[in-house]
Amino acid sequence: MTKFLLAIHVLAAIITIGPVTVAASMFPAAVRRAVTDPATAGDLSEVRTLHRVCRVYAVIAIAVPVFGLATANSLQVLSSPWLLTSIALTAAAAAVLGGLILPRQAAAMAGLRGALDAGASSALGRTAGQLGMFTGLFNLLWATVTVLMIVRPGSTTGA
Repeated sequence: MTKFLLAIHVLAAIITIGPVTVAASMFPAAVRRAVTDPATAGDLSEVRTLHRVCRVYAVIAIAVPVFGLATANSLQVLSSPWLLTSIALTAAAAAVLGGLILPRQAAAMAGLRGALDAGASSALGRTAGQLGMFTGLFNLLWATVTVLMIVRPGSTTGA
C-alpha cells in the first residue's frame, strides 16, 4: 500500500504542481505583452488561459499533501524533521499561491479588460513585476520541498 500511496503522491505532484509553476511563471510576461504589444491589445486569451490553469490545478493539487501525508503515515515518518519542514514549506507555497499570486493575476486580468491608459499600463507593469517575484518564491519553495523529499535527511534508506 505504501508504494501505491507514494506513486500517487509523486504523480499528483508532477501532474498538478508542474503546470502551476509553468503557467504562473509565464503569466507576468503575458501581461507585459498584452500591455505593450498593439497587435495583441484586447486579446486576453493567453492571460485568461494561464490564470485558469493556475486556478484549476491549484485546487487539484490538494491531492499532493493528502497523499503525501498518507504515505508518511504509512512509512511512520510523520514526526521526522525533514517531513515537518516540507509540510511547513508546502503550506507556505500554498499561501503564496492562494494569497499573493492568484489574486494579483485576477487583478491584472481586470486591469487588462479596462482602459489601457498610461496609468493603468504602469500599474499593470508593477503587478507583473510583483507576480514575477511571488512566482519565483513559489517555485523556490516547491524546489526546496522536492529536494527534501529526495534527500530526506536522516533517512534510513541510504539514498
